[in-house]
Amino acid sequence: MRIVTEHGDVAVGEERPPPAGPPAFVGRDEALTRLLDVLRHAPALVLIEGEAGIGKTRLVREALARLGPGRRLVAACPPLTTPFSLAGPVDGLVRLVRSDPSIELGGLGLSRLAGALRPLLPEWEDRLPPPLDPLDEPAGTRHRLSRALTELVERLALDVLVIEDAHWADTATLEWLLMLGAATGERKPAIVVTYRASDVPPGSPLLRLTARQRPRIELGALDVAQTAQLVASMLRADQVSAEFARFLHERTDGVPLAVEESVRLLRDRQDIVRRQGRWRRRVLDELQVPPTVRDSVLERVGRLDDATRDVLVAAAVLAEPADEATLLAVAGLGGDAGRAGIGRALAAGLLREADGGQLAFRHLLDARAVAESVPATDRWRRHRLAADVLERRTPPPVLRLARHHRAANQPEQWCRYGEAAADLAWESGDDLATVTLLLELLTSVEHPPARRLRLVQKLGRAFVRRSAPLGPIEDAVRAALQAAISWPELPATERGELRYLIGRLLLQADEFDDAHRALKAALPDLADRPETAAKVMLCLAGPMPHPLPAEERLSWLERATGLFPYVESPAERLLVAFEHATILLGLGESAGWTALRALPRSATALAERKQIARGSLNAAWRAIDWGLYEEARGRLADAVELLRATDFTRGMELAGFGSLIIDWYTGRWTDAATAARELLTGEDVSPVIRMMARSVDGLLKLAGGHRGTARRTLLAVLAEDPQEGLAAVGLGRLALSTRDAEEAITITTPAVAAALREAVPWRWATNIVTTHVDALAAAGRTAEAKATSDTLAEWVRGHAVPAATAASVTCTAVLRAAEGDPGEAAAMLGDAADAWAAIGRVHDELLARERRAVCLVASGARDDGLAVLVETQRRLSSLGATWDADRLAKLLRTHGVPIPRPGRAGRRGYGTQLSPREVEVLELVATGMTNKQIAEALFISPQTVNRHLATSMRKLNVTSRTALAISALNHGLLP
Repeated sequence: MRIVTEHGDVAVGEERPPPAGPPAFVGRDEALTRLLDVLRHAPALVLIEGEAGIGKTRLVREALARLGPGRRLVAACPPLTTPFSLAGPVDGLVRLVRSDPSIELGGLGLSRLAGALRPLLPEWEDRLPPPLDPLDEPAGTRHRLSRALTELVERLALDVLVIEDAHWADTATLEWLLMLGAATGERKPAIVVTYRASDVPPGSPLLRLTARQRPRIELGALDVAQTAQLVASMLRADQVSAEFARFLHERTDGVPLAVEESVRLLRDRQDIVRRQGRWRRRVLDELQVPPTVRDSVLERVGRLDDATRDVLVAAAVLAEPADEATLLAVAGLGGDAGRAGIGRALAAGLLREADGGQLAFRHLLDARAVAESVPATDRWRRHRLAADVLERRTPPPVLRLARHHRAANQPEQWCRYGEAAADLAWESGDDLATVTLLLELLTSVEHPPARRLRLVQKLGRAFVRRSAPLGPIEDAVRAALQAAISWPELPATERGELRYLIGRLLLQADEFDDAHRALKAALPDLADRPETAAKVMLCLAGPMPHPLPAEERLSWLERATGLFPYVESPAERLLVAFEHATILLGLGESAGWTALRALPRSATALAERKQIARGSLNAAWRAIDWGLYEEARGRLADAVELLRATDFTRGMELAGFGSLIIDWYTGRWTDAATAARELLTGEDVSPVIRMMARSVDGLLKLAGGHRGTARRTLLAVLAEDPQEGLAAVGLGRLALSTRDAEEAITITTPAVAAALREAVPWRWATNIVTTHVDALAAAGRTAEAKATSDTLAEWVRGHAVPAATAASVTCTAVLRAAEGDPGEAAAMLGDAADAWAAIGRVHDELLARERRAVCLVASGARDDGLAVLVETQRRLSSLGATWDADRLAKLLRTHGVPIPRPGRAGRRGYGTQLSPREVEVLELVATGMTNKQIAEALFISPQTVNRHLATSMRKLNVTSRTALAISALNHGLLP
């Protein structure tokens, strides 16, 4: 779902970035330490070398800021075509004197020599000594100016002199710098010289300075982690996605200025969003060249000769490393002239040597800036030359040929190679490249009917089988497929195929009514395509959230089965057979297991192994739904092995989440916590899987007693999807713990209502229905509780599904207790606990045993009930269910049963830091709970809550609950 703002469309759960802030100083700690060490031991001269945008100026500025008060002269050398003598130092002096009112030129005691500076500093004419007689020799004049400037610098008592961009400095400035560097004396400042080695002209006096043994700092590019840190600082965030950081690093090569300007450009284009607490780019494809980077590159290229520029244009058009022959062919150069041009491009630092003796632009953004500056007709010509060279290779590089032919305005060749490139991308598992190429081909060129039909079929199949959402391109793909339905040349059977694909798309988009209509509309056109007709019927039979009666679904399934003999491809036969079995299981039919066990668990052919992998994954999830967790583990193991062996990785994250769910249900909570953390912090995890992993993470936090953190985590999940059952279970139980039954009903109703809208509600209901019925009973709404329980019970009577049976027995028992029959409820809860235990859901088993014990006590069997409570409390504690164990411990103490309090022996002191219990109380204060509610949630007294709050206020030096919560957040004490 997407919403529209004044900045364009934004997906729900996405947040636009604030204006980009200043970047942090990142990745230069070692360089800064070295520079400060040199500056603090003046006089010395230090060289700072690095390419454009690498951060030389920022390093100097940070160092000067850390030195403290002092008098510094910063002279920037401008890139003038005809440099003025001493332009940088003179401009720096003028700025220094203007900014420092303590400087009185007349009081510096300058000698008559300083009069030589009058022509350079006419604005100081009345404060400098009288002019000197002119000299006949230019060299003598430069020498006198250098001496005069040196005297002025010494009299100003500078502690640091900075010459920036010395590669652009005029000869007089460099000669003065050499003189100053060789001078001795107490008044000599520390000298910092920044420059680009690749831009130093041959024969420049700067080479005499850099050739000597001096302190030298060479700045390199940022790595991916440092790039992420820089971007996060600009977006005022804790972190950005590693995928986004890698994208920026690959395209900027870690040059800080390029990263900074790219982030600002992306932000201005509204192309950065926050998802799941991380900043990321909505679609990672190409990066525009920031204007500042473009202008800098073109200025450097413009100062080179024609042959060198031709080499650089050729490298930019090729856009990938190329050998010398290819590069010179596209440049239109040959022999010595071409090789000389390559040498000058390398010396300028714009071209680099790549692996295998190839040549390429040093930076991707530089190449794009040059390519975009080439006139269209010249650019087309060079792309044709590139295509001519590449077509002679065996095998031909189809993706590169497609790009060059498209850029050369050769549509037929582009279509041929573009389709081949899309096929190759699909075989390699690159969904986005496949769909993008096919969509561009389909919508950008007029095709003959046969080719147009072939492209739209490939596009639909690739899009339906994509492994993850592809971003904004999805709407364009759906529009293209819908438009194809009305093509006049489209045969009926192909129209049926397209409607089937559109129906699959609508299913994936959760548009179930439209999907159902599209699938039914496809069938009349598929009389001659039994294979596709069978797939359509399987989709109609599947347990999608549509109020289609189970009988009608089974009818569709039977009709599909009748078409299976007409399916010719072995891989397709496996596909429909697995679909048939898993749909039966989704409908709660035990015959699905019989059908599934008749199917192979491996195969020789790659296409068949892929179908078995998909089928095994789907079978594992049906086993999870049924409560057959060991069966599910085995099926997941089969799926993972096949997915890895075939490089068909689309289902790996779904398999990982399946393992996480099994670990949660079966009490392997340490493994579950590790798996949840991996899915929450991993890259390329789909939003739905990440959201579900956050649900389990919230439940684990709740079980461990971290109620405040758990509540915030689970609320964030329900903000994304109010029907998410696992999150609703946790929040419902939290509400019930504070006796807020109506709140629990409000939380759990959307998930239960979504389940009950289906003809087959049990799959979704087993997670949430017991909490919902509990809440209805606690609120006195027993008629509604009975209606919900009876709906599930009626379905369970005709289906032997273990998880649904255990949930149904639990609901019925809760109702018996609410109706005032604790004895019968206790017996039924014993059955429910045994049912949960039989399928390995240990936490649900123990919660049922807790209910049974309470009912036993209420029915008069106090000793039996307390014995069950003691054992259940012990097992909950061993499981790690701290919240539940504490609740039972408090209950047992009220009945006079002594339960040791943890941590009584040798309680540690926390000094001025908050203790874990104080943090726990603060977490609940931050949710808005009263002291009484906190006491009930933590199973302590209100007086104890008051004591914890008073201690926390003293430690954080605040006097109110609100100030306490704010201070705790500011100190990072609350997650």
